[in-house]
Amino acid sequence: MTTPHSAMRPTPGGGTRLHGYRATVAVAMSNYIEAGSIIALATSLTLWQEHFGLSNLAVGLAAALSANAFGAAVGAMIGGPLGDRYGRKFIYTYDLLLYMLGTAFIVFAGAPWMLFVGIVLTGIAVGAGVPVAWTYIAEEAPDDQRARHVGTAQLAWSLGPLVGFVLATALVPLGLLGSRIIFAHLFVIAFVTWWVRRGLAESDVWKESNAKQVALGRKRRGFRELISHPQNVKALLFLVGVYALWNTVAGQAGIFMPRVYQTAGVESAVAQNLLQVLVWGLTSAATFWGFMKYGDRVSRRLLYGIGALMAVAAWMILAFVPHVSMPLLIAYAVLWGVSAGIGAQAFYALWTAELFATAYRASAQGVLFFVARIAVGLLSYLFPTMLANQGVPFVGGIMVALLVASLVIGVLWTPDTAGKSLKEIERERYGADLDDAEVPAAR
Repeated sequence: MTTPHSAMRPTPGGGTRLHGYRATVAVAMSNYIEAGSIIALATSLTLWQEHFGLSNLAVGLAAALSANAFGAAVGAMIGGPLGDRYGRKFIYTYDLLLYMLGTAFIVFAGAPWMLFVGIVLTGIAVGAGVPVAWTYIAEEAPDDQRARHVGTAQLAWSLGPLVGFVLATALVPLGLLGSRIIFAHLFVIAFVTWWVRRGLAESDVWKESNAKQVALGRKRRGFRELISHPQNVKALLFLVGVYALWNTVAGQAGIFMPRVYQTAGVESAVAQNLLQVLVWGLTSAATFWGFMKYGDRVSRRLLYGIGALMAVAAWMILAFVPHVSMPLLIAYAVLWGVSAGIGAQAFYALWTAELFATAYRASAQGVLFFVARIAVGLLSYLFPTMLANQGVPFVGGIMVALLVASLVIGVLWTPDTAGKSLKEIERERYGADLDDAEVPAAR
């Protein structure tokens, strides 16, 4: 197992390969790019709507097809199984090339079809890359620092929107040109990340598992086994409850929050963006000082519960306070921002890697990411219309209900996996090392 301080290893050709924490950072950039794409679209949707004369339903469709929803869902169902079959690095050879093509379409969009093509391509690329990123990071992390390493991806996920909203605030005077510049910056980040990842080593855990299967002449464990074995079904249902419900809320907040602020009376685009800068700045801080620092050291049930309670409290402000003032919006931003740093997504990325065997770990990530993003997409299609017709309290009530369900599920069924190796967890859950034995009958 690599240590967090290992960085580069020599290769037979005399070059170097990324390992350890530098590899973690390189892979975690998938999350920066994913979240950055969502925010770049969120801060520009109104501008694209005005520029092309799009209806609210067309705006909802754009959001639904994006990296926030259906686009990512399709990509996840492609990338996850391919990552299990051909290796984690296989995905990184191609996903960012597709992402760069998509962002180029958006930067130079001169017609609605170019915008929509770019949105779909970036969504598919993000969906293919992010689940495999979480898988790779967890597999390469030391057993007693898995939350810290997985938290790096969560940190990158929060920095993407933070940078995106800062840029959006600074570029407000440029209008749609400013939004094109934000997408152009994502193109550059994607290119640099792709270049660095050429030195990425394959996951040692996947290589060991794959070598055993090849040596024993076994067929690769497939999708049917993933969704049929009782232990897998339990884990899938648990993680859908934890993540898909929470992410349905986060997906609306990520892409439509400026519209929510506007409906609540905040007309200034600068003020809307600054509220989001506060949200994401606190998310970054809570990820670093909360999840990364304490996720391997304190009760995960307690840490998860605190984050989930703060999320519920945040949306209760929007749902049940008759007149939402700026101080209350700031309170919402603080609660939601901190909760996102120590809450469902960080734990989902950690638990998904821990609760599934190596042979279908990335596929499980893909399935769960698919379900979560489909849920986001279905609500995203209707969200702008509901917000315009029913107002903030109505949509806020839906968000509160989803968050309460996620809170209860996560707290009641928190898995006991902290500090254990992935193989140890696998033996506890399945009764055997699946690389050395057939799947035992359900106990």
